[in-house]
Amino acid sequence: MYIAIEGVIGVGKTTLARMLQPRFLAELQLEVFEENPFLADFYSDRERYAFQTQIFFLLSRYHQQRKSVKEMVANGFHLITDYTFAKDALFASINLKGDELEMYYRVHEALGEKVRLPDLIVYLQADTEVLMQRIAMRDRSYERNMEISYIEDLNKAYDDHFKHHYQGPPVLEICTNELDFVKNHEHLDLIDRMIRSKLTLILKQDTLPLGKATN
Repeated sequence: MYIAIEGVIGVGKTTLARMLQPRFLAELQLEVFEENPFLADFYSDRERYAFQTQIFFLLSRYHQQRKSVKEMVANGFHLITDYTFAKDALFASINLKGDELEMYYRVHEALGEKVRLPDLIVYLQADTEVLMQRIAMRDRSYERNMEISYIEDLNKAYDDHFKHHYQGPPVLEICTNELDFVKNHEHLDLIDRMIRSKLTLILKQDTLPLGKATN
């Protein structure tokens, strides 16, 4: 079973993926965003560094998906990731335009045909104000210049994508405005149960070979 956690910057994808891993007896594949050499410059000057940033992310995510993800799923491991390959196109639609965007889409489409889709996407949603608070709390140096308008645009793009244009694996949407699954184990248990319930519907069976849920 391959589960991907999705959502806007700061919503808690990586944290949730780490916390779910032992519960689902799964392997963990995390996005390696820190290795992007253009990221800090991008947040300071989005227009100038957008294309380099997007292309680096696209190729990095493709390499992960084709190598690590493909091998783990093929070998029968359960897998949880904190991103989907498709997310990159959402960011590109905001950060690129004109010929650069057209070229990006062509490359993304060609590479995407070779990528294994998740069995379930868990879409974590939160209001923009909540996202900005969480981004400020984790205090990553390259995110300190991040504009609220950028997060708002991403938030709208994600919602529009999943509510109006999405065609793909099943999606479980979870609003996290009032959830703190780091400090409140009941909130984590709730998310755990929601995922297992969705997976049961997908597999059309009553039990799942994914460890035991926590009550």
